[in-house]
Amino acid sequence: MAEGGFEGLRLRQVAEDVGIDHSTLHHHFATKQDLIAAVADYATRQFWVLGDAVPEDPADAMRAHLAGLRQLINDWPELLVVTAELDLRARRDPEIAVALDRQQAGWREVLVSMLNRGNVGGAWAVDAAACAELVIAVVKGVRLEPDLAGPAFAQLEQLLRRDT
Repeated sequence: MAEGGFEGLRLRQVAEDVGIDHSTLHHHFATKQDLIAAVADYATRQFWVLGDAVPEDPADAMRAHLAGLRQLINDWPELLVVTAELDLRARRDPEIAVALDRQQAGWREVLVSMLNRGNVGGAWAVDAAACAELVIAVVKGVRLEPDLAGPAFAQLEQLLRRDT
C-alpha cells in the first residue's frame, strides 16, 4: 500500500511478496477488503502500543508516548504513507472508516487515560478528550510533513506543562 496505494494493491502480489501461495493468503483474507481491514488494525495499533513499560508518572508516560511517536515517524515512513492512505480511503469507503475508527478508538482510549491520570495527579489540567484529539491530529498532520514532527511534539509537550 505504501508503494502503490489501494489501487496498486494486488492480493497475488502480496502473497508473492510475503512468500506464500495465493490460496493461502485467501484462506486468511478472503477479500482485498479483509486484508485492508487487517492492515488498518496493524498500522493504527503501532501508534498506541509504543512499548511495554509505561512510566508510573503521568507526565513521564506522556513524554515517553510522544517520544515513541516521534521515533515511529522517523524510523518508519512507510507506515505514515499507509495510514494516510487509510484515512483518505475511509472518507470514501464506509467499511474502511468503521475499521479505522474502531482501531483509532483504542489509541484515543490510551491517550485519554494517560491524560486523565495527569489531571488527577496534578501534572496538568486539560480536557483529556480534546487533548487526545490534538495529539492524534498532530500525528496525522506530521505524516504529510515529517520534518515538522520535532517542533510539533515539542509544542505539545509545552502545552502539557503544569507551569504554563
